[in-house]
Amino acid sequence: MPRCRCHCCEGCSGGGGGGGSPGGEAEGGRGRGPSMKSLLLSRFLVLLPWMLLVIVMLDTGGSPRAPRPPPASSRQPLSQPPQHPGAPRRREAELPVIYTITPTYSRPVQKAELTRLANTFRQVARLHWVLVEDSAVGTELVSRFVAGLLRSGGPPCTHLHALTPRRFKRPGQPRATEQRNAGLAWVRQRHQRLPAPQPGVVFFADDDNTYSLELFQEMRTTHKVSVWPVGLAGGRRYERPVVEKGKVVGWYTGWRAGRPFPIDMAGFAVSLQVILSNPKAIFRRHGSQPGMQESDFLRQITTVEELEPKANNCTKVLVWHTRTEKVNLSNEPKYHLDSVKIEV
Repeated sequence: MPRCRCHCCEGCSGGGGGGGSPGGEAEGGRGRGPSMKSLLLSRFLVLLPWMLLVIVMLDTGGSPRAPRPPPASSRQPLSQPPQHPGAPRRREAELPVIYTITPTYSRPVQKAELTRLANTFRQVARLHWVLVEDSAVGTELVSRFVAGLLRSGGPPCTHLHALTPRRFKRPGQPRATEQRNAGLAWVRQRHQRLPAPQPGVVFFADDDNTYSLELFQEMRTTHKVSVWPVGLAGGRRYERPVVEKGKVVGWYTGWRAGRPFPIDMAGFAVSLQVILSNPKAIFRRHGSQPGMQESDFLRQITTVEELEPKANNCTKVLVWHTRTEKVNLSNEPKYHLDSVKIEV
């Protein structure tokens, strides 16, 4: 009887199934069992984590990697000590003190101009403001102004007063002589009580000028007497010392060029040591003419050849003799009519 070749008989367990050949059983086994490709993939997935672990350990040498050094641009020199939070304060404390002597007098714009000046000075490190009133006593307005300045964290401020005699208030007389001399006397007396001379600079800053912060950086390195241009002075856009090869050789000025020092009061600063070494150097009232006080004072302590040009060899204007426009109070009543009294 011929053998059946249908697939249904090869795999069945019936009577015809017992006569199936062994080859048919082998073929059915290959169809149900896993393929070689699947077997290799499963073994690869088992070994993959161990292979990655070996690679990582070989790359690191079996120990944590040392941190990379910072870029060369951010490295500090070997001689520079590490920065400390207190270092900026220590450096600031080593700066020479700038004693700024400011004469002031009662007028409608006085408080406004003092406020403007205070907002500049509070941004200057190591500045001591010597504010001198032209008054027999300290006025309430300036006293309150100074107290508010100190409460708000402003610069140290010393409030003085020195009255200009009536006979010297005529037109044509030098102004603010007594006030500047009172400021100089205070600076000298202060340093008589200190244990040792300290580096510093003395600067005469009128309250109607405008000052760049850069000016105070320039003057702080004064060795004897430093000079620079002043804007809006002498009837010109600016006045300045003329400098050649680092020395003052002349003056660009529009008023009385023949003066020994044709310079504005805001155009120079004096070393504290020079002030202390010349105790008789003051602003002279007798024999002095308007516009000559700078020359009269500087002739007592220096010469033109010794002047130190600042502000890029006296080619930059860092202070302006602005002055304030005269206030129009034509509508102000003769007697106070408002229900409250306001300080302006």
